Amino acid sequence: MYIKDGICYAGELTPTIEVSDIKLLDSGMMLVTFSTGEIRLFDVCALASRGAAFAPLTDIENQKTAKVTFGFVSWMDGRIDIAPETMYLESYKYSQIITA
Repeated sequence: MYIKDGICYAGELTPTIEVSDIKLLDSGMMLVTFSTGEIRLFDVCALASRGAAFAPLTDIENQKTAKVTFGFVSWMDGRIDIAPETMYLESYKYSQIITA
C-alpha cells in the first residue's frame, strides 16, 4: 500500500518508465532505450500478431514510421501506440557485444 497525492492505493508504487529513444533493426526488431538508461530488444512483429489494432505493423513500411512521442512509441502518425510499461515488460534484455 502507498499514498500518492493524498490518495491511498493498494499494491506497490512502481516508478514511471518512459521510452527515450528507439532504433529499428532488421526483421521487425527494435532497440528501445528507456528512461532508466536500460536498452532492451522489442519484437514489433510479435506485437503485430496480437490483434487487428496492431496488424498494420506486419508491414515494414508501417514499422518505419515509429517515433517517440511524450515518452511512448507510436506508429502511423499516432494511429497506433503502446504504453512504455508494456514495451518494457514484453522486451528482452540486450547486451551489446563488442568485437575487436
